[in-house]
Amino acid sequence: MDVGSAVATPLENSSDSKLKRASFGSAAAPLLESWIDAMDEELPVLTNFILPSGGQAAAFLHLARAVCRRAERSVILLVSQGACEEGVAVYLNRLSDYLFTVARIASKRAHQPETIYKKA
Repeated sequence: MDVGSAVATPLENSSDSKLKRASFGSAAAPLLESWIDAMDEELPVLTNFILPSGGQAAAFLHLARAVCRRAERSVILLVSQGACEEGVAVYLNRLSDYLFTVARIASKRAHQPETIYKKA
């Protein structure tokens, strides 16, 4: 699985051999979902929105999630234009959820509290 190759190989004007080599597939997203489900078992259920917090490792993971969401928005545009496989957008969506869950795990393991969002 290589997001970069899939995004850099436009569906509408790439040769069959390049499309085959850059094909993304759909197996990666379910794998991420299984990892998320396994980690969710050791986390408390969320009843509120939380802000990025929980120590340095969790903060970096929340930052990675924000970057992943930005990439997802760009890929969604490419998918809507027929230039990229939908599986890439699905994978990026699941990856950002995975990064969120890992950030929560990092916070828990560092014994750092999660900051609950409170409307100002």
